[in-house]
Amino acid sequence: MMANSCVSMDNNNILGLLKLRIKRGVNLAIRDARTSDPYVVVNMGDQTVYDKDTFSVDDKMGEAEIDLKPYVQCKQMGLGKLPNGCSLKRIQPDRTNYLAEESSCIWQNGKIVQEMFLRLRNVESGEILVEIEWVDVVGCKGLSEVEL
Repeated sequence: MMANSCVSMDNNNILGLLKLRIKRGVNLAIRDARTSDPYVVVNMGDQTVYDKDTFSVDDKMGEAEIDLKPYVQCKQMGLGKLPNGCSLKRIQPDRTNYLAEESSCIWQNGKIVQEMFLRLRNVESGEILVEIEWVDVVGCKGLSEVEL
């Protein structure tokens, strides 16, 4: 599943496009008889995992947030050509983020990508693997104007 979201500082100043790819879920909570039919709802600021039910209300299976600051810091470095797979920044899991394990901002095919396992909260178990990537849009300010 991939979601694209235009990112803006306010309604008039679009900065660019944030690609969010949901790659997989791991050890997700069971909400049906033996399994679940998970899907992800993405809002700017957080992601919520639900179990799809046909004859009843969908069950919430946890929620997570992505901290974009480390990624934005890497983009603001203004790096040029680097070897594929070059790690620009490592982010450790702690009490202030939803990371289940260390995550890195990586230079890949001329772009910076960050893949991360997010531990779902408000649920007994589950993690989702997501990847983020920034796309500059012609005519938009980009991330250089964002203050962290």
